[in-house]
Amino acid sequence: MIDETKVTRNYQITIPASIRKRLGLRVGGDTLIVRLEGERIILEPKRRSITEIRIRLGKK
Repeated sequence: MIDETKVTRNYQITIPASIRKRLGLRVGGDTLIVRLEGERIILEPKRRSITEIRIRLGKK
């Protein structure tokens, strides 16, 4: 999937809705890992551990 976005004056970008939906990204809690590969910026969701998921669900 390929899409375009612009860099704001604060160096922020908006991830296009089609990509957010496909990856299941949510506001206020999801973290992205950012890495550089040559001339490419790679963004990928940080997957939560089972412990983090259980805590989020209120389980010990």
